[in-house]
Amino acid sequence: MTLPATTLLSIPSPADGVWHLGPVPIRGYALCIVLGIVVAVWLSERRWAARGGKPGEMQDVALWAVPFGIVGARLYHVATDHDLYFGAGRSAWNMLYIWHGGLGIWGGIAGGALGAVLCARRKGILLRPLVDVIGPTCLVAQAIGRWGNWFNQELYGRPTDLPWGLEIDPAHRVPGYEHYTTFHPTYLYECVWNLAGFFLIIWLERRYRIGYGRVMALYVMVYTAGRFWIEQLRIDTVELHDVLGLRFNVWMSVIVFAAAAVYFVWSLRTHPGREERVYVEPKDETAAPASEIE
Repeated sequence: MTLPATTLLSIPSPADGVWHLGPVPIRGYALCIVLGIVVAVWLSERRWAARGGKPGEMQDVALWAVPFGIVGARLYHVATDHDLYFGAGRSAWNMLYIWHGGLGIWGGIAGGALGAVLCARRKGILLRPLVDVIGPTCLVAQAIGRWGNWFNQELYGRPTDLPWGLEIDPAHRVPGYEHYTTFHPTYLYECVWNLAGFFLIIWLERRYRIGYGRVMALYVMVYTAGRFWIEQLRIDTVELHDVLGLRFNVWMSVIVFAAAAVYFVWSLRTHPGREERVYVEPKDETAAPASEIE
């Protein structure tokens, strides 16, 4: 199919994704990620307080989860797209330039979860109520953060002549697609999907008093379902892009969705309802040893 060079309506890409405040560069990509984190922490604080948690604790969790998540996201991206850093004519030092784009969501979730677990253990917070509070807010953070791809003109989809096609400058077009002008704005699709998923999960949580990690499972299922179809629109080249005819990240979405669904069903059968406590019960130091109780 040959698409016209221009369409009557389209979404323009920014002419520049970097602005300078004196000698300091202000990058649109970084701003979107930071704004997403700030909004997610704010929402998590409100949700945590509603569950009976102490004010400020979600900020403490974020101080652990965010750095771990960024490192994990970058490592996953480098591992699955390593030719960009270790291929011919490439520099491994580019791994450090995260403002140029390149954060893998699966590594980010794994790293962020590890950071959150470590913080929860230090503060005596039960893990399942914690992840239930944080899970839906991650959708909002991801929805905002995806606009960083718009500033970088990256991770767009196949060519399209739909009215909402995204204009991509020639310098940012994927090799083989230089003669196309407008592409599917996958960042926008994911943004809308994530926000819709956030409101759906909040409604389900309140309607059915979901707990014991099932809210987190819903977040995972909603997000991976969206990635399943959005990922198949993308045309960016990655090393592990074709496994049995599907992109590697599509398979990851299927596997992670299935795991979350299995956990949801198992949890519903073994722990119906929602837990009342959000903290580990302190040990009663005055209680007599079991051997002394008649």
